[in-house]
Amino acid sequence: MKQIEVSRATMGRIPTYLKYLKSASHISENISATALAKQLGLGEVQVRKDLSSVSGAGRPKTGYNIKELIDTLEKFLYTDKNNNVVLVGAGKLGRALLDYRGFEDYGLKISAAFDIRCKDTDMSKLGKPIMPMESLDEFCRENNVRIGIITVPAEHAQEVCDRLISDGIRAIWCFAPCSLNVPDEVTVQYENMALSLAYLNKKIDFQQKDDIE
Repeated sequence: MKQIEVSRATMGRIPTYLKYLKSASHISENISATALAKQLGLGEVQVRKDLSSVSGAGRPKTGYNIKELIDTLEKFLYTDKNNNVVLVGAGKLGRALLDYRGFEDYGLKISAAFDIRCKDTDMSKLGKPIMPMESLDEFCRENNVRIGIITVPAEHAQEVCDRLISDGIRAIWCFAPCSLNVPDEVTVQYENMALSLAYLNKKIDFQQKDDIE
């Protein structure tokens, strides 16, 4: 099947499908989109669209073979063996991201962190290396790293970004409150935590106004 680009929302649900299918694989050989939607509390149309975008339509009357569907979803998530990610800025946020296990659901791992304050290689709580910035270039080249995470102060973010790009990084996840200048072929995802919190605050305001009215 020709792979097509899927939405971020669909990507977010695929690990949920996988976890359920793996837990239910011993019960029966097949499962329908209707049954999967019911078990997970999702809309049937939504589940059908998600599975169709990744593995095609199920068979009439029988639905999907569970083992085959598991294999297809795993190949979609873990298709690229090069899943190394580096992080620059090993403060409290950086260290928390470094040891976060949730990335494994998508076949990704933050292999190492780098920090200007680090003079010798240190280890995170889960045993991942935190290395001096002098080691960044060599590490990225030797491990063919394609994704970098920036968790440094805004005034240093562009400098770190430029260095990551020169090391072959093709995508950047930026937590610094700034805008980065990057070539067209480099993708940037910004994570504005202040905006997210402000949005939640406004959601509460709107809910309270609705309750009063």
